Amino acid sequence: MPKTSKTALIALDQGTTSSRAVGFSTTGVQLSLHQKEHTQHYPQSSWVEHNADEIWQNTLSCLKAVELELTQKGFTAVAIGITNQRETIIAWDKTTGTPLYNALVWQDKRTAKRCDTLKATFGDLVRQKTGLPLDPYFSASKMQWLLENVAAVKAAAERQTLAFGTVDSFLLFKLTGHHMTDSTNACRTLLFDIHTLKWADDLLKIFNVPHHTLPTIKPNTADFGLTKAGILKTPTPIAALVGDQHAATFGQACFQAGMVKSTYGTGCFAMLNTGEQAVFSQNGLLTTLAYHLGKKPTYALEGSIFVAGAGVQWLRDKLQIIQKASETEALARSAPHNPDLYFVPAFAGLGAPWWNSQAKGTIVGMTLDTDKAALTKAMLDAVCLQTNDLLTAMAEDLQKPIHKVRIDGGMIKNNWLAQRLACLTGVEMSRPQITETTAFGAALMAGLQVGVYTSLADIQALWQEEACFTPQLSTSARAAHIKGWQAAVNAAEIFAKQMQS
Repeated sequence: MPKTSKTALIALDQGTTSSRAVGFSTTGVQLSLHQKEHTQHYPQSSWVEHNADEIWQNTLSCLKAVELELTQKGFTAVAIGITNQRETIIAWDKTTGTPLYNALVWQDKRTAKRCDTLKATFGDLVRQKTGLPLDPYFSASKMQWLLENVAAVKAAAERQTLAFGTVDSFLLFKLTGHHMTDSTNACRTLLFDIHTLKWADDLLKIFNVPHHTLPTIKPNTADFGLTKAGILKTPTPIAALVGDQHAATFGQACFQAGMVKSTYGTGCFAMLNTGEQAVFSQNGLLTTLAYHLGKKPTYALEGSIFVAGAGVQWLRDKLQIIQKASETEALARSAPHNPDLYFVPAFAGLGAPWWNSQAKGTIVGMTLDTDKAALTKAMLDAVCLQTNDLLTAMAEDLQKPIHKVRIDGGMIKNNWLAQRLACLTGVEMSRPQITETTAFGAALMAGLQVGVYTSLADIQALWQEEACFTPQLSTSARAAHIKGWQAAVNAAEIFAKQMQS
């Protein structure tokens, strides 16, 4: 399909805290954005749920608003790409489209003990086939919990009307009636073989998940169907599905092996392109798909930090020491000097490279001059120091240093944080002109599928650097911060171990 000056692409960006629709021109100009937050449900300690109907209604409302605004500006949307929070699982009935329980969110830890039990027997097999540790972060144990604990889910499975899916799959079903997913979402379930690119029967057996409940898997760019009549004024093709971090990798044009992007949203996720080779980490990183176009996928090493923007949200909503996220920059700049204050935001356990699902949030080194500014700075420092953990692990796996990282996400609009990232990692941080890289990546994939773009070179040409932040901290000062951080993490892990004994 040839592009015109009035051709637009729509991305549905369904995240952990909100759902958004974004309209882009074919050159990457943001034409329209509508966003709605959804409720976070915490029914028990370490349980995190979302209302799937609320997510659907919010997404639909945003989509319709963007379509209307594009029309008013004289643009026509030719394709939609969907990107989503990964690992979060939804169960619904195929005959009605009705969710059978709340969505179990990727942060949910209710299956931690079950995973620990399974890990002793099946951990190596799961890692070999999926590239992932057997951890409650991923989807499979959540599916098993729903089958064992929710009567409506069990009954639907027996009737063979049960549909399981990550959020992309649920939204696609509501938009088109098709039960499909893509390989970047499938690869985060613990049920997908990253070598054969199929659901693995032996993994399904471990978690007792019936094959008929799972969606058909396609590459990121494919014909996923047209929107059903009545949803939009004109039925529009869903031309791409992609997990959020994979979309950001694509939106950052990290197409060559060795390129790294790091996204700062609810969590922080760094992804290193390893090309056509699935590299297995010796340092706690995940082996995953970067993206999948055509027959062969591009693989990646990924480091997952569970709490980044979620920590700022906690400061806002729970401690109420800020009213909006943008206040963190001024607070961090004004914080009293306390080099020994560390915040380990293990609210959902520790991700890479630690992988300790039992760890809890920990603050060490407080003194009487510790105030809200100091806590805010410590929270932002934790994001930087966790990023350093990931980049260090990547460099050790590659046996060569990481020199530059492409950063994106809402948090890095904070110039203090972007500079602090460079200082505490010792690596240059490159911020692009188009910072909505997750949504833009999904839109680019949709455009590639329908012919708006003809090659990755077309997409590479759209990427431009807006700012580059270089390290300005001495080697000794950086080493001292890292030493203190490691001691703080050790304290958090010791506490978790003591509480389990």
